[in-house]
Amino acid sequence: MNKIHKTDAEWREQLGPEEYAVARGKGTERPFTGRYWDTSESGIYRCIGCGTALFASDTKFDAGCGWPSYFEPLDPANVREETDRSHGMERTEVLCNICDSHLGHVFPDGPPPTGRRYCINSVSLKFEPVK
Repeated sequence: MNKIHKTDAEWREQLGPEEYAVARGKGTERPFTGRYWDTSESGIYRCIGCGTALFASDTKFDAGCGWPSYFEPLDPANVREETDRSHGMERTEVLCNICDSHLGHVFPDGPPPTGRRYCINSVSLKFEPVK
């Protein structure tokens, strides 16, 4: 796996202000405002920072939370989980394992077969429709 390392200035040049705030600053977009929360088209969701394939549309489900939700990553090696103790709570943060962009969080309340809900910011993703 080839890790991608860029300076803060390079990230700011590549990403828009909201993309930077979420992907590099570990922010969160408001629920029901992201471009992919209700997308049902077939395709692959890639990392906004490096283009790595992260989630497939056939693992996406409506969790009712206002963010795109998936029950498993396309390739588990492409995502990393870390403990997040910000905002006075403990959650599991999900990051791109290639460029370290913040994607969202994962929770143990998803559907079968995994029982997991990867709650991901739309702004951290770029959708590639199936052709």
